[in-house]
Amino acid sequence: MTPPAELKTPPSNISNTELIQWVFERLNENDSHSLRQLWTAETVEYFPDVTCQGPDQIAAWFEDKFAAIEGFRLNVLCITESGSDVLVHWRMTGRHTGTLVGIAATGRPIDVEGIDHFVLQDGKVASNTVIFDQLKLARQLGFMPPDASHLENAAKTAFNLKTRVRTAITRRSA
Repeated sequence: MTPPAELKTPPSNISNTELIQWVFERLNENDSHSLRQLWTAETVEYFPDVTCQGPDQIAAWFEDKFAAIEGFRLNVLCITESGSDVLVHWRMTGRHTGTLVGIAATGRPIDVEGIDHFVLQDGKVASNTVIFDQLKLARQLGFMPPDASHLENAAKTAFNLKTRVRTAITRRSA
């Protein structure tokens, strides 16, 4: 992805909450270039699908999402700070227009909520753990059947049958 024309520097002498709000502003501008200033070689981001370390891996993860989700937007619903920890409850919206975690573009809307747990050290992100409902996202993309649908019920029935057969075989072998 082409870096933005202007590198935006985080404001100085701000709270950890304000710094993370700045992070979300950059994410909403698809500006991983400016965010690199907050990631060190030791920064670890624990995403649901992969763990990334260092600016290159973290930026690449976000750039993939920006390319796959048209209108990528993270709205901060709630943010709180306790010492070096900042927790953010957010809502991500957009449209699935590119390959996302191996799923080809569907054109479907995305609307999921999640939580980030940032740990900051010396004005940089030491780590961040990202949690969101991946099953809800998979359903929105059409990768998983709708909740309580006939297809989902059939999949559960087949899985439960497999489990019963495996249990019976294990008991007979013992």
